[in-house]
Amino acid sequence: MAFISTIPVDDATGEVRAAYERSQARFGYVPNHAKVFSHRPQVLAAWEGLLKSVRGNLDPRRYELISVAAARALRSSYCALAHGVILRDRFYSAPRLTAIIDDAAAELSPADAAIVAFAEKVARDATTTTETDVRALREHGLSDAEIFDVAAAAAVRSFFSKLLDALGVAPDSQYGEVEDELRRRLTVGRPIDTSAAARLPTTETPDARGHR
Repeated sequence: MAFISTIPVDDATGEVRAAYERSQARFGYVPNHAKVFSHRPQVLAAWEGLLKSVRGNLDPRRYELISVAAARALRSSYCALAHGVILRDRFYSAPRLTAIIDDAAAELSPADAAIVAFAEKVARDATTTTETDVRALREHGLSDAEIFDVAAAAAVRSFFSKLLDALGVAPDSQYGEVEDELRRRLTVGRPIDTSAAARLPTTETPDARGHR
């Protein structure tokens, strides 16, 4: 579901087919976000490379916390749901994650809470960040390189979330299966798609659930 046409899964060839195959190997279906890149698969490839370079410098749990915080600040249901599901599957129970979203300062360590607050600021309006914000992260033990990584993760989320929302890309219908309370906290913008996910004919088994 999007405001622009996308290349149907059954008609995909070349780079587009390869991109769809990569996505299906990861998710078990071709997600809406992959289809919207079908006119410019080279942009998707470049995005994947940039994201890998940013994500590789961060602790996986912190990367997902940053991504959810930035996505919620941007009102991106798609990215908030996708990264929220990863946090739920790998790091927290659904009730604990719901509590974290409601009150990060109470539920997370002081360092993690400060990181989440900084990521929200970067995503919402980076001009509001101050040297005091950065100093606070240093006081929680982050090096300047690690502070750069937090800012970069929040900033790249802005690109992806805004691109999807600008083109009307709805979160995949699979996210409708997320627990009610958690789903409500994560559906902060566009509603979840109700149409069935598209799939390429394949015998491969997805290696993990996740989100770009």
